[in-house]
Amino acid sequence: MPTPYSAVPPPYVKTFTEYLRGAGYYCTNNSKTDYQFTPPITAWDECNNTAHWRNREAGQSFFSVFNPTVTHESGMWEREDRPLTTTTNPDDVQLPPYLPDTPKARQALARQYDNLATADARVGELLDQLEEDGLAENTIVFLWSDHGEGLPRGKRWPYDAGIRIPLIVRGHDSLTAGSASEQLVSLIDLGPTVLSLCGVQAPEHLQGQPFLGPEKMERDYIFATRDRYDESYDMVRAVRDKRYKYIRNYYPEKPYLLWIPYRNRHPIMQEMWRLYAAGELEGDQAVMFRCPRPAEELYDVENDRYELNNLAGDVGHHDVLERMRGALTQWQSDFGDMGDIPEDQMVATWYPDGTQPQTAAPIFIPINAEHPGMEVAHEGGKWTAPLVLQLHCSTQGASIAYTTEQGDDTRWQLYTDPLRLSKGETTVRAKAIRIGYRESEEKTIHLEVL
Repeated sequence: MPTPYSAVPPPYVKTFTEYLRGAGYYCTNNSKTDYQFTPPITAWDECNNTAHWRNREAGQSFFSVFNPTVTHESGMWEREDRPLTTTTNPDDVQLPPYLPDTPKARQALARQYDNLATADARVGELLDQLEEDGLAENTIVFLWSDHGEGLPRGKRWPYDAGIRIPLIVRGHDSLTAGSASEQLVSLIDLGPTVLSLCGVQAPEHLQGQPFLGPEKMERDYIFATRDRYDESYDMVRAVRDKRYKYIRNYYPEKPYLLWIPYRNRHPIMQEMWRLYAAGELEGDQAVMFRCPRPAEELYDVENDRYELNNLAGDVGHHDVLERMRGALTQWQSDFGDMGDIPEDQMVATWYPDGTQPQTAAPIFIPINAEHPGMEVAHEGGKWTAPLVLQLHCSTQGASIAYTTEQGDDTRWQLYTDPLRLSKGETTVRAKAIRIGYRESEEKTIHLEVL
């Protein structure tokens, strides 16, 4: 199996920002891109640590993402360049009951609160910039995280500590400042919500649904998954409604704590292993070391926020268990759960000869009164006006980026419609990309319109 590899979704799948770009939005990402595939050149107008709405054309609508990664779990690790003291008093932090209450654990969590304050200040700077630019009143702001707590039994797990995230929205007419919503939202809903609010038609295959705006839909359930993490394989599926969480462990014979060396760098994880080795973990703090796991878990998250009292075997909750089982199974059937396909077989369908496919290079088709688009132009040349230039790629599902600028530091535009060329000389550069494929070679054509 080639390692690393890029996931190859079906050919009709695009990044949702392509639909925004096609509608005229300036889209920027600053700058994390853990997409499981190389970010296609067509996804963003800018994707780097200087990307900003301020780089757009005057008056252009925009969608800008900023990732202050200071709150990543690695921010809690002990390093020589980090001070031992924290602004947050370790004695004031509240540890969940399944984590050991030791000075080292408290110190790590206090450091995370410091990091949250740093991230909050960064958000404040961005809001101030919107004010400075006169954009605060007509910009919708979303604040969210990519997963839950970067703590043991949080990140990488479908318990609420791992999948419940902050989601704050400002600037939409339907919202009241300071109000809270009990609505169930999944992060796959973010793309369809943004498209809906921007008046851009979302494709039918999107699994998410708008949670704001004129097309708002309410969810009955949200779903979560766990598969391979780094070196270790697992398969866990979960479904949650407003009160209950159901978890299905496909490998109950495996321990909860599979070998993930990156996670073991966490100071709280190191404390847990130290105490476990000494035989000093007891009660809820030992829950992650239990083996085997239960095949099914059911929690009343309304009354058991830490999900420690498994009700799957409780007769009084049999009807709830059956309902949640059915909801999960139906979701797997509706969307096609690929978790039981061996990874090497899945990758072999994407890389049939063992190497990553390459997107075919785009071709140029000039069209005018004398040439109605039946021939490919290989060398450019002179053409009578009016002239449009059509770009085409033979790879199914590929998107095309083009530019009329020269040099390496250029902005690539998303190709959507034939280009209308003005009289005079124009050089067009183009390349194509399908998600999960290697980018095509760049092609260039020089045209003179008479």
